[in-house]
Amino acid sequence: MGVGRSASGGEYDLSNPAGSFVDVVRRVILQPVRFFAGIPTSGPLLNPLIFALICIEISVILSALLVLAGVQENPGFNPNPQNALPSVFIPGSALLSIIVAPIFGAIGLFIAAAIQQLLVRLIVGANNSGFGATFRVASYTQVTGLVNWIPIAGPLLSLYGLYLAIVGIRETHNTTTGKAALVILIPFAVVLVIALIVLVAVGFAFFSQR
Repeated sequence: MGVGRSASGGEYDLSNPAGSFVDVVRRVILQPVRFFAGIPTSGPLLNPLIFALICIEISVILSALLVLAGVQENPGFNPNPQNALPSVFIPGSALLSIIVAPIFGAIGLFIAAAIQQLLVRLIVGANNSGFGATFRVASYTQVTGLVNWIPIAGPLLSLYGLYLAIVGIRETHNTTTGKAALVILIPFAVVLVIALIVLVAVGFAFFSQR
């Protein structure tokens, strides 16, 4: 076991929640290659799930505080491709948002990981590390939630999650950067196209009524 690794093989350690959380955040952000290469690719998913939900909850709480303080009208949007349900903030109800965030966050994680695991199987091949590895990547890249609540700059900083996700898929599934990038960027591109279509449709509907 290398220096700085937790008792759970480099993952978030529930036996030392605060210290482990800070340590994992630091290593995911600053040493992503080493971190993802060192985590287990199978086994219980509770630790990575809890880490992800903490990041999501912190993001929602801080976004809610900014909205309530009148600093911004809408919560920060996290463009991290691991978010199948990227918006867990309910306008007009900060408390309810904080309560439901872990629920929708967990559902979104499993959906995102399932979609990406399908792509892993199609692109990387049958000889991959399995759903557990993909789910861990989806969970630990939720670290971007710690900054996405920042007005204007947050979503831009959160794009670092693209790099983290590509590195994570590459290291956990022992594949190439190109294949890992396809796994991550295909869903991201689909979401962008859908968002563009929705924006164009909304804009057309708005101007057609004037």
